[in-house]
Amino acid sequence: MTASNTLREAFTAGPPSPVTFEAPTAALINLLVYAVLSVITTGGLAVAYRWYFKQTVPEGVSGFVGVSAVALYINTTSLGVAVSDISVDLFEPGVVVFNVVALSIAAVAAPVGRRLGDAASSNLFSLAGLREFDGEVGAVVRSAGRVTTLTLPEEIADMESYDPVTAETKAELAGKTLVFPRRLTVEELRSRLIERLKEDYEVGYVDVDLTAAADVEFLAVGSRAAGIGATIAPGTVAVAIRADPPNNASPGDTVQVWTTTEEPKRLVTGELRGVAGDTVTLAIDDEDATLLSPTEAYRLLTLPAEPQADREFATLLRSVDETMGTVTIEAGSELVGLTPRALTATVVAVRPDGGKLTALPDRDRGFEVGETIYGLGRPDVLRGLEERAKAPPTEEPPAATENDEPNETEEQAT
Repeated sequence: MTASNTLREAFTAGPPSPVTFEAPTAALINLLVYAVLSVITTGGLAVAYRWYFKQTVPEGVSGFVGVSAVALYINTTSLGVAVSDISVDLFEPGVVVFNVVALSIAAVAAPVGRRLGDAASSNLFSLAGLREFDGEVGAVVRSAGRVTTLTLPEEIADMESYDPVTAETKAELAGKTLVFPRRLTVEELRSRLIERLKEDYEVGYVDVDLTAAADVEFLAVGSRAAGIGATIAPGTVAVAIRADPPNNASPGDTVQVWTTTEEPKRLVTGELRGVAGDTVTLAIDDEDATLLSPTEAYRLLTLPAEPQADREFATLLRSVDETMGTVTIEAGSELVGLTPRALTATVVAVRPDGGKLTALPDRDRGFEVGETIYGLGRPDVLRGLEERAKAPPTEEPPAATENDEPNETEEQAT
């Protein structure tokens, strides 16, 4: 019996019967069909997975789907045998051995279909490089997959007026490639990058410049001052004493410190900064620090008070990306004559040269030479403001050459 006759009988016969290796030709043909079925199933899965997720289907998933397709076909044919008039033992050793071999062939053929399907879909659906769309929604950054990669520069600068980060952190960041979701605007990508550096690498401040194509042109980092020292006003100090504060007392409350003697006496008034058990940290005037002893116990009295604007501002400033900066306007700079309304940074105060500080100046007043601007904004915005406040570089006249000197011989002849 030839292979063509076997195929004809397989398609023209009645209900299918279990295949065993007692008929080698029929067994080989069925195994070949199962292999092709596994390749087609996993190949289709790879194409669909690449189209939707923009990446290669995992090997385990493709293998499971390929074997499941063959197992489903075998179970379907076995069900046809069970409901037909054919009397066959589905659990006889020959049938079981053939089914196990068929599933093994499907498992071997599944990676082949996965590679073929992924290769075909890569040429159809992948995008080469980055694309930029300008419209009402802004510049949208795409990448070849479902993620956008961002490579940091090899040289990372230190931010001026901030404590530098450790050399180990800068070495870890240099040349590192970070992965972000695709379809982000440049501004959203900048925010994600700053947030990632702060959370994963414990960087306090980040100054970064991104191009429209999502390339990092400049990167500078600085560390954030820890502790309460940065929020203590001049003329005050932080002290720790033994006391029993009210259970609802919280940092920022104004408290009075009283002695625990028979005749209580008020010692100082300060601001509650922290509580750890019976140890309380207070911010008080530096002149009153000598009135308190670290070994004695005190009683605290919480006072009603209005929220302190400077304390709230300092706390808020430590938790956002913006920071404070000052620039002095030089003669001939771009800022001369401009108004606070024309700046990207928020101008919170202006100090004229030798004059008094003016808080929240009029947004339509013009800047003058020598004035100091107190601005609030992102580090990259403040850096741009510093560049604009500088005087333009003066161009030196070209040096005189021998050709420019008058020819004495020609003058005498004239």
